[in-house]
Amino acid sequence: MVSLWGSKKDDQGRAENGEHAREENDHQSPARDYGRRSQEPEPDERTRLLPRDGNGYLSPDDPAVSPYNLWTVRALRGLSIFFLAITFVWWVLLLVSIFVSPPLMHSRGSGFFDFSYTSLTVGYIVIGLLFFSVPSRPMIIWGIVLSVLLFIDMIIIVSAPRIRVEEGWVGIASVIWATLISIYNILQNRYVAWGKKEEEERLTGREETRRTLVEWIAVLVETVIMAIIAIIVLLMTATLILRARDASLAPPGKKYYVDGDKYQVHVACVGNITAQADKQTPTILVEGGEGPVEDSLQPWIDQLYQHGTIDRYCYWDRPGFAWSDNAPSPHSAGMATDALSEALALAGEEGPWILVSAGVGGIYSRIFSSRHLRDVQGLFLIDSLHEDFLARVGKPGRGFLLWLRGIISPLGLDRLAGAIFKGRTREDRVFGQSAYQGGRFIKAKLQENLVAESMTASEIASARHIQTRDTPLVVISSGVEVRKSEKWAKGQEDLGQITDNLVAWDVIKHAPHEVWKTSDGRKIMEARLGDLLRAVDDEV
Repeated sequence: MVSLWGSKKDDQGRAENGEHAREENDHQSPARDYGRRSQEPEPDERTRLLPRDGNGYLSPDDPAVSPYNLWTVRALRGLSIFFLAITFVWWVLLLVSIFVSPPLMHSRGSGFFDFSYTSLTVGYIVIGLLFFSVPSRPMIIWGIVLSVLLFIDMIIIVSAPRIRVEEGWVGIASVIWATLISIYNILQNRYVAWGKKEEEERLTGREETRRTLVEWIAVLVETVIMAIIAIIVLLMTATLILRARDASLAPPGKKYYVDGDKYQVHVACVGNITAQADKQTPTILVEGGEGPVEDSLQPWIDQLYQHGTIDRYCYWDRPGFAWSDNAPSPHSAGMATDALSEALALAGEEGPWILVSAGVGGIYSRIFSSRHLRDVQGLFLIDSLHEDFLARVGKPGRGFLLWLRGIISPLGLDRLAGAIFKGRTREDRVFGQSAYQGGRFIKAKLQENLVAESMTASEIASARHIQTRDTPLVVISSGVEVRKSEKWAKGQEDLGQITDNLVAWDVIKHAPHEVWKTSDGRKIMEARLGDLLRAVDDEV
C-alpha cells in the first residue's frame, strides 16, 4: 500500500513539474521569438516589399512593382536629368550664337547644323525621360538606327576637310555628343527593362508580359517619335553627303583669311595686271546683288572682258556667299567692305577701281567707295537699293522667316529634291539658282537683316556724307520696278545725286530688277560702262 501510494504521489509531482515547465516555457517564448527575429537580416532593396511571411507575392498591378525600387535605376534617371541640363545650356548658347557670336564659338559655317544636332539631343533625352519606365524593343531598335546614322554623320564631318572647317570644334562637339547620348539611351533602355523584369520576378513571382492600355499607347507614341527623329537624321546625313560633294568644286581665284584669321573670303581677278597697268586703266570691281555675283553680274562682265571692252576685272563673294565663309555675328555692310579691303590688300590688288554693283550690292559699293576715296574712280549702280529701303531688308517678319528657313535647312528638303528630281549640279547649289537654299547663304541674309536698320543704315549715311562729289556716276534703273513703285522711282532719282558728276541715268523700259537679263538691258549697260570709262579718262 505504501509503494502504491508513493507511486501515485510521484506521478502527480512529475505532472505538476511538467505543467510548471510548460508555463515557464510559455512565459519565455516571446523572448526566444524576439531573439530569432533579431537574428533575421534587415529588409533591404530586394526584400523590403515582400510579404513578411515570405510565402506570398504582390499583384502585378500593384504600384510597388516598379523598376524605380532599384537605386541604380533611380541614379540612371538622375544622370539623364543631368545630361538634359548641360545639353540645354549648350542649346541656348548655340541659339544665341546665331545672332551674336560668343567668344571662341564662331562657326565658319552657318551654325544651323550644330544647333539641329543639339536640338535633337535635347529632344531625345526628354523622350527617354518621359518613357523611362516603359522600355520597349522598338525604342531600342530605333535607337540603334539613330546611333548608326549619327555615327556616319560624325565620320563625314570629321573626314571631309571643307565641312570640318565650316563646322569647327562646335559642330564636331555637337555631333559627337549627340552620338554618345544616342548610345547612352540604348543602354539606359536595356537596363531599365532588366530592372523591370527583376522586380516583377521578385515581387510577383514571374515576369509580366502584359501591358496596360496606357503602356501600349506610350510604346506607340515613343515608336512614332523615334521614327520621325530617325528620318530627320537620315535627311541630315543625305544633306551632309551633298555638302561633301559640293565642297569638291574648286573656286576660281583664291581665298584669304580676314578679320584676324576668323574666316576666309573668296576673291578672283581676271586679266593681265601688267598690261592693264601699262594702259593705266582702272580695274572693274564687281559687287553682286541679292545673290552670288557668279550668278548675276560676273558672266556679263566676263563677256565685256572677252570682247575687249574692259581690260581687267575682279569680283568677290560676300561672307556666306558661294565659296566665302560665314562671318561672326553681328555683321554689317561696313564690316563686309572692310573684309573686302583686307582681302584685296592680301591679293596685291591696289586699284584704281570702278565699282559695278546691283541691288543691295549698291549699299556695299557705296560704303567701299567712301572708305577708298583716292582709289575709286567711278560708280556704276544697276537698279541699286536705296537706303530708304533698308527698313524692308530689316523687317522682323523677314528675319523670323530667314531664321526658320535656317533651322530647317540641315534637312536639305529643297536641295535633295533638286538634286534627285531636277538634276541640280554642284554649280547650281554653290553659286547658281539653288544657292539661296544653303545654310551659309541663309545665315548671311539673316545677318544682313539683323543690322540693316541700325549698323548698316548708320554706315551708309556716313558714306553719303563722305563720298567725293566729283566721282563719275552711272545709274541704271529697272523700268518694271520704277513703274511698280513710286518710292522706288524716287529712290533711283536720289541715287543720281550722291555725286555731282552724273554721267547718265537710264530707265530701261521692260527690264526687270536684274536688268542684265534682257538684251536691251545688256546693250545699254555696256554702252554706259563705256561712257563711264571715258569720263574717268577725262578726269585723269
